[in-house]
Amino acid sequence: MRFRQAGGVNSIDNFARSWQRAACFPEVFPRHSSFVTAESDEDWHPSSGQFVGSHASSHVDIDPALTRPLLSDNGHASFGQRDGGLNTAYLDPQLGTSYGSISSRVSESARKHVIEFHRHQQAHPEPAVSLDGEPLLVKQVQHEDGTRENVVVGQSTVPQTVFNSVNVLIGVGLLSLPLAMKHAGWLLGLTFLLFAAITTAYTARILAKCLDVDRSLVTYADLAYISFGHHARLVISFLFCLELLGACVALVVLFADSLHVLIPELSIPQWQCICGLMLVPLSFVPLRLLSVTSILGILSCTSIVVITCIDGFVKPHAPGSLRQPAQTYLFPENWATLPLSFGLIMSPWGGHGVFPNIYRDMRHPHKYGRSLWATYIFTYSLDCTMAVLGWMMFGNTIRDEVTANILTTSEYPQFLSICIIISIAIIPITKVPLNCRPLVATVEVLCGLEPHSDLELNRGSRALRVRQMLRALIRIMVVAMIVVMAIIFPSFDRIMALMGSALCFTICIIMPLAFYLKIFGSEISPRERALDWSLLIVSSVLAVIGTVWAFLPHEAIASI
Repeated sequence: MRFRQAGGVNSIDNFARSWQRAACFPEVFPRHSSFVTAESDEDWHPSSGQFVGSHASSHVDIDPALTRPLLSDNGHASFGQRDGGLNTAYLDPQLGTSYGSISSRVSESARKHVIEFHRHQQAHPEPAVSLDGEPLLVKQVQHEDGTRENVVVGQSTVPQTVFNSVNVLIGVGLLSLPLAMKHAGWLLGLTFLLFAAITTAYTARILAKCLDVDRSLVTYADLAYISFGHHARLVISFLFCLELLGACVALVVLFADSLHVLIPELSIPQWQCICGLMLVPLSFVPLRLLSVTSILGILSCTSIVVITCIDGFVKPHAPGSLRQPAQTYLFPENWATLPLSFGLIMSPWGGHGVFPNIYRDMRHPHKYGRSLWATYIFTYSLDCTMAVLGWMMFGNTIRDEVTANILTTSEYPQFLSICIIISIAIIPITKVPLNCRPLVATVEVLCGLEPHSDLELNRGSRALRVRQMLRALIRIMVVAMIVVMAIIFPSFDRIMALMGSALCFTICIIMPLAFYLKIFGSEISPRERALDWSLLIVSSVLAVIGTVWAFLPHEAIASI
């Protein structure tokens, strides 16, 4: 069955709603902020965005995989779908959960943490509030032993899942891949790019396997909690904050660098301030409207790659020509720059913080592997194409972002250069406001300005107006902080190298492997355990070396 609404299940509106559910995450503070409660006899109608009565005709697919039995602690089989035993609601800890879905194959410490996780949710229920994001739909299961369990009912189709996955993987990190090829050479650069794609695809799969341990787990932070406890969840939240902040700073730097090339009369800091002024009003736009524009980010990045290819074939002579390629090397010309390529090549793959939410929101979770294949084939093809084209066109003259080389080359068609400028301007407009939302929410929580606190105040009261003004001030201050950091750290390649080495390695490879090894313990085969430990150790070493090199000045690297 499908949602009955105009435009069909894969309408643009449903794509936007699907991206909203993913964009509400990363969860940068330890609680389910995107979940609200509904009465059990109500259903959610996606076309209106409101609850409707029990006689409404809206329906949702439930994947057959949810009906498989899972061994409970008391030895009884519990099922994710039963006739007459389902109630529609929005995931909230106070609705009650069952420990029966905890797989008997997980390690004893993981089982203990899952039970603590349920108890923590029940002890700290979240009030029902109307939030900016699109909540996850769940159904409540009544088990034979009388216990109840919340089962997330996915709403996203396979095309929507692929779109969401591509949206988190495609970004400005691909613009620095030609520079990474210069640092690593053809052989090591392309080998490591393939390694990054295969390894992160593997860890995206095992994140889903970890989520299948218990159906009340939804986010990456939940996995950190059941693996290593409350402190690990706080550490992950801190890493997400750093990743989102770094991504926003990199986007502002890219915007300023590119516009400065077009109009050099304004300095780079002035362009960064202009970008900040553009972002301030966008930080107040509802998430449901920003989600509709998210497709522009994918189109802009893809357009930059296509235009780069066209420019390379249009220009007959070097530099910047594919018909007369620049001089390149099989191995790095200066081996001391090789560690810089680690972070640059890893930076485009930083989407694992969102993959758990994307998986949990699938209508048919058993198709997750197929969705990953489509996602990674597309993103790897795009990243590899940009890496190869950029270095072949400009060789050793390649700059921090390949678009800077293209915009400073006058022989290219002016129309195509304008299209690149427009694409670069669109990316921060579509990405930064979305990345800022979790950061803003974190600051609001730290300042005691949670949305549910407003329910205690009367409409139009002075206290409520003060709280609304403080929230507006926080949004402005977050944008101002991003601009200030972009002015202080204006090197695009160093930002991407640091994010890739320190954060992407950790979030995309090291932590998923650690979760997997901890949760499943000795149940993993010796061969798989050896592979996982090898990947974990190698990635940790590369992350440390790449992070150290990202802080070294160019003079120090040149003297090595």
